[in-house]
Amino acid sequence: MGFVDLSEASAANAGSPTLRAYVATPPGDGPWPGMLVIHESFGLTDVVLRHADRLAAAGYLTLAIDLYSAGGMRRCLVSTVRAARRGEGRAFTDLETGRGWLTASPQCTGKVGVIGFCLGGNFALMLAGTGRYDAAAPNYGELPRDLDGTMAGACPVVASYAGRDWLRGSAPKLTAALTRAGVPHDVKEYPAAGHSFLNEGPTGPKILWPLMRMAKIGPEPGSAADAWQRIESFFAEHLR
Repeated sequence: MGFVDLSEASAANAGSPTLRAYVATPPGDGPWPGMLVIHESFGLTDVVLRHADRLAAAGYLTLAIDLYSAGGMRRCLVSTVRAARRGEGRAFTDLETGRGWLTASPQCTGKVGVIGFCLGGNFALMLAGTGRYDAAAPNYGELPRDLDGTMAGACPVVASYAGRDWLRGSAPKLTAALTRAGVPHDVKEYPAAGHSFLNEGPTGPKILWPLMRMAKIGPEPGSAADAWQRIESFFAEHLR
């Protein structure tokens, strides 16, 4: 477990001049399937690192990219959100650097999944349609504008949404698009959950925590337990 510097590889591919990532390795002997973790809007927080550790414990060589490596959330948030919505930009180059690091590792089987949360869920949905991943788990991610076009030829998708979220109603739309595209999928909306319900605790600046609680943003253990069970079962089916 620890951070690695991917700057040289990223710069060679026209990515960020500074790029760091967190690596979590499963117990025992590899090789293992790879897992690319994409953080939420607040960045590569301790909560996201715990998600990465959980996936490593489940048997995946896990790499969590810091998309704010070049300047922190304040300098990088807007451009990263724009990239997620456009489907292009430096953030995608950095994510591809991460995928390349995984596939090049002798500890990786060559199969790679991607999982994202909030903003990272947006990226995971976009990456699902690139043909470069073997399974994707977008969690409460904004749907692409061209949903049918993006999902055409996508890898298998397991997605989780919240019924008490501004993105409620996304699950049936995504289900319909994946069904039309003939993509294996497991998509579910949790009525009792709000945005970021998979998090084990509050995240982001502490000054915002009371507002987030009022907006029902944050942990919902019952829904999270079911969602993680679905995610881990889905990945086991498609990555092992």
